[in-house]
Amino acid sequence: MIVADTNLIASLWLPSKFQDLAYQVLEKDSEWIAPLLWRSELRNVMAQYLRKNILDLPTVLKALQEAENLMYEKSYTVNPTDVIQLVLKSDCSAYDCEFVALADDLSVQLVTFDKQICREFPKIAVHPKDFVN
Repeated sequence: MIVADTNLIASLWLPSKFQDLAYQVLEKDSEWIAPLLWRSELRNVMAQYLRKNILDLPTVLKALQEAENLMYEKSYTVNPTDVIQLVLKSDCSAYDCEFVALADDLSVQLVTFDKQICREFPKIAVHPKDFVN
């Protein structure tokens, strides 16, 4: 089991250089969890791709549904006190700290493309490239 951040989840459906790596992570560990926040963040990412005409509406809607299927019953609430304590220990956003808090609480790794999170929480966060190797 891993905590997957929104960028990792989104990478499964977005045309980018990270897509293959995201699938390698999924192949290595298919039990992904995330804080409830992932849904809103993913919708925001997809909205940006839609507005920039990188993806069309049917593709975005299909991606959102497939992401919901992948993450079905794998979304968790996090302790707000834990999140704020992590914010105070880092320069990461409260959004990012939700993912860190969940991973820390469940003693699992957070797999993220975010280099700042990996740098500030090296015992918890790992880049997908390092995770698959």
